[in-house]
Amino acid sequence: MKNQLFSLLIALLLLNISAQAQTKPADKQHRIMFHLASPDTLVYKGLIRQLNNVLDYWPTATLEVVIHSGGIDFMRKDRSKLEPEIQALKNKGVVFAVCQNTMKQQKLTKEQILSQAIFVPVAIAELTLKQEEGWSYIKAGN
Repeated sequence: MKNQLFSLLIALLLLNISAQAQTKPADKQHRIMFHLASPDTLVYKGLIRQLNNVLDYWPTATLEVVIHSGGIDFMRKDRSKLEPEIQALKNKGVVFAVCQNTMKQQKLTKEQILSQAIFVPVAIAELTLKQEEGWSYIKAGN
């Protein structure tokens, strides 16, 4: 009798664990930051696609793209070819954070950056803070 009761208890426990493991991914609040430092326009297009894919799968996900170094052309008014796509993503809540340190090094002003941007003092510090807050990290490109 004790063995049957013990076996039943184990079976119920395993059933409960299995049910919890199958919880829909959308039930969790996902916070993901994408790190863009590449000057490659193919990486930019891939990033746009990745952001849209994530939002199609998890419409309530919180996404931030941290942009610095060679990636800054993604957000430059005179060089970006993806402003409509960036605007559409901003309309869905995606944040595009541009590094002011990079802007200073490249002698860029806020007026030269797409209006969809917010500005952070140091991209690496922004990435670090987000990770310390539990955000997932994705490196865009290579």
